[in-house]
Amino acid sequence: MLTYVVAGFALAMDAFAVSVSAGVCIADMSFRHALRTALCFGLFQFIMPLVGYAAGISFSGLIEPWDHWLAFGLLVFVGAKMIRESFSIKDEASCSEDELKKKNVLDPRTLLALAVATSIDALAVGMSYSALRAPIWLAAGIIGVITFALCLVGCEFGKRLGARFERGAEIAGGAVLIAIAFKILIEHLLAA
Repeated sequence: MLTYVVAGFALAMDAFAVSVSAGVCIADMSFRHALRTALCFGLFQFIMPLVGYAAGISFSGLIEPWDHWLAFGLLVFVGAKMIRESFSIKDEASCSEDELKKKNVLDPRTLLALAVATSIDALAVGMSYSALRAPIWLAAGIIGVITFALCLVGCEFGKRLGARFERGAEIAGGAVLIAIAFKILIEHLLAA
């Protein structure tokens, strides 16, 4: 269960970073808008591991001999991607009016696109959980709830503190996923 909680925090970092950005760009973001943002991100972070798990189960006969390597590879890939992407985050603490119009997170289509984009990592993690036959409903629920809570907090952080936490959150999330990948690999190799 602790692994699911840790993975939940790691996977939520993308959505948290976007929520912080939304709070920075929309200084007068209401609680209702923050709640809608958090619900959307949390819902997609819940759904995507289920989709990934179902896809992984469909191909279980092909991947069973390599399941630990698949889980390791997917988690390292996702973790490294998160760390790499952290260095492309803008260092600006605020958005201009033009930038805000281009990427208004309160627009339902934009919010949906951001929710899908930030939950792709959860899809890959769901596939790795299928290889391990992990209880996906519990994992997906934990990931979704943690994402919801962090996004709600992230919107408020963005409003109050600016964007200085974005990069650190991405790096921490990626590092945690890589650590979980090594834990899975070491456990399998020690059991063999």
